[in-house]
Amino acid sequence: MKITGYELFQVPPRWLFLKIMTDEGIIGWGEPVIEGKAATVAAAVKELMEGLMGKDPHRIEDHWNMMYRSGFYRGGPILMSAIAGIDQALWDIKGKYFEAPVYELLGGACRDLIRVYSWIGGDRPADVGIAAREAVESGFTAVKMNGTEELQIIDSYEKVDQAIERIAAVREAVGPYIGIGIDFHGRVHKPMAKILAKELEVFRPMFIEEPVLSENNEALREIAQATSIPIATGERMYSRWDYKQLFNDGYVDIIQPDLSHAGGITECKKIISMAEAYDVAAAPHCPLGPIALAACLQVDATCHNAFIQEQSLGIHYNEGSDLLDYIVEKNVFEYKDGYVKIPNGHGLGIELDEEHVRKLSSVGHNWKNPVWRHKDGSIAEW
Repeated sequence: MKITGYELFQVPPRWLFLKIMTDEGIIGWGEPVIEGKAATVAAAVKELMEGLMGKDPHRIEDHWNMMYRSGFYRGGPILMSAIAGIDQALWDIKGKYFEAPVYELLGGACRDLIRVYSWIGGDRPADVGIAAREAVESGFTAVKMNGTEELQIIDSYEKVDQAIERIAAVREAVGPYIGIGIDFHGRVHKPMAKILAKELEVFRPMFIEEPVLSENNEALREIAQATSIPIATGERMYSRWDYKQLFNDGYVDIIQPDLSHAGGITECKKIISMAEAYDVAAAPHCPLGPIALAACLQVDATCHNAFIQEQSLGIHYNEGSDLLDYIVEKNVFEYKDGYVKIPNGHGLGIELDEEHVRKLSSVGHNWKNPVWRHKDGSIAEW
């Protein structure tokens, strides 16, 4: 079998889909994208695919190493996202060829279902109590929300109190045992993160996410010493080499590699297995489309330390198009009692509605994240 061609589809709300074709008629789908940089990643995919044309798609490990190691400059969000989408598509082809779900080719499943959580509240969290109650009423046992708006390196206790008020409203709405993930989104710097982490303990969150930017991971030491809340990070880390120091330092409890950003199925399986050796849990990052989620679930199925999965159904970014719009069998991602079954179809386990993909790619998108500024005019972390 040989790779004969590929196509890229930039589809709303903010996704990029990749289709790889073979001479045996088997196709594979991947989702290589950086939110806000879809066209840049598409250019990287085109460059990388030049080295795969005419090659046997089964040699995934070799192709991964060729794409990663043959570049003198490597790593980072753009190149690793391009590799990720290609890798997902190659695994999809391999699973379809052997008529098995990808998890069977990775050693078989260690679970049948995985817990999922629902996003609430938007970029500037509001009405979170009502949204949390609605999520729980629809069957979710965990929610995640942005904890704050923008914060200066040193900011006011007024903003701390506002964050506490929002999270208190969620806890009151859902009761004592629903999981609450609080995403600091890298908006918070070390001084304020220490204050918030300590103040939020009373609400018993499931985790605090990205309490500082990943380039400031050395600050996790002080934050971990200030709180007993589990600390999660990793959505802006792109390879096992990025994670190496994080594991050695020992201050993170949950990693969140993104299967469309961190080298795909091949790399994220390795990262999550590394985490298991450090007794660190995994909750893969996935505010993206159906291909990315399907890839996550295939890896979740094989990783003992995966405990919950992010998914984007109804997330505030999905304006006009949502997770289920692009797939034929909508019930493949049926959420029940806070869990989703691992898809057991061949390859990634989903069937794309290619006609709809083509139709919406003619619409396309140019999604960009908002640019925030502080009152003094300086750029704020979004």
